[in-house]
Amino acid sequence: MQKRKMALAAFAALAAGSLALTGCSGGGGGSADGGDELSGLTGEIGAKDFSEQYILAHLTTELLNAHGADLKANTKLVGSANTRQALENDQFVGYWEYTGTGWITYLGNTEPVQGEEAQFDAVKEADAEANGIAWLDPAGFNNTYAFAIRESEADKLGVKTLSDVAALPEADQTFCIESEFSTRDDGWPGLKAAYGFQAPESNVTMLDTGVIYTAAEKGDDCNFGEVFQTDGRIPALNLVVMEDDKQFFPSYQGAFTLKQETLDEYPEIADIIGVVSEKLTTEVMQELNAKVDVDGEDPQDVALDWLEEEGLI
Repeated sequence: MQKRKMALAAFAALAAGSLALTGCSGGGGGSADGGDELSGLTGEIGAKDFSEQYILAHLTTELLNAHGADLKANTKLVGSANTRQALENDQFVGYWEYTGTGWITYLGNTEPVQGEEAQFDAVKEADAEANGIAWLDPAGFNNTYAFAIRESEADKLGVKTLSDVAALPEADQTFCIESEFSTRDDGWPGLKAAYGFQAPESNVTMLDTGVIYTAAEKGDDCNFGEVFQTDGRIPALNLVVMEDDKQFFPSYQGAFTLKQETLDEYPEIADIIGVVSEKLTTEVMQELNAKVDVDGEDPQDVALDWLEEEGLI
């Protein structure tokens, strides 16, 4: 009970800080005990079709409902385009999006903005102006592309960065990638050029996304596997992510998106979501995703357990 009280007090302190820092908010939505400040807010919180999105949708739904909303999580749509369209068509109150996707896929830019903060600022401003979509303060996780290798082999080869990988002998430059990544400008062709990989195409194995993680762990088909940085299988399989030291990959920082008109009506949403965003680091998302993808837990249960552990509901 004492631990619970301490967690609630910590949440209240964080929420108070968020009120002072969140410029787009006009109300105080940060009480750990919840409240009714979102009374009247109904509808659905959306998600794309993978575990991280399911967790975030349930997490957001439960949190906002604790503050008076009456929302449901919708995890039935497939693909980024359908999820974004559902927001624009008012089927969804909001959902978690990624800055790189917003900048390139929805806003039609071909070149990412280097640096997480600069990329977020650019997509927030452009999406607000062009589409009336508001991006709340981003979380600390970045679900970008990355390359990972089993920990023992990373130590043996002495590699920590993608520049280190490029300096390896050709025989050690073996890669597993997915078919889409093999043709994207922000994928394999661009990466090879940026880092000067000398590996012949015979050193590149094409696999389905999920298989790449176990292939990298085993090391038979490749040393380095193309992964998504917040995937829970990275720590579960003792894989080490290579640092993108030239910042080639776009930032895919997560942030909750909703229509500006909804935010204007319920400005407290920014404060409530802001407290959660501060806690959602890449490491935390890896742990939560692993509970679903590795341990087989239900995404809603994972979301509820985490919110309760953090004293947020």
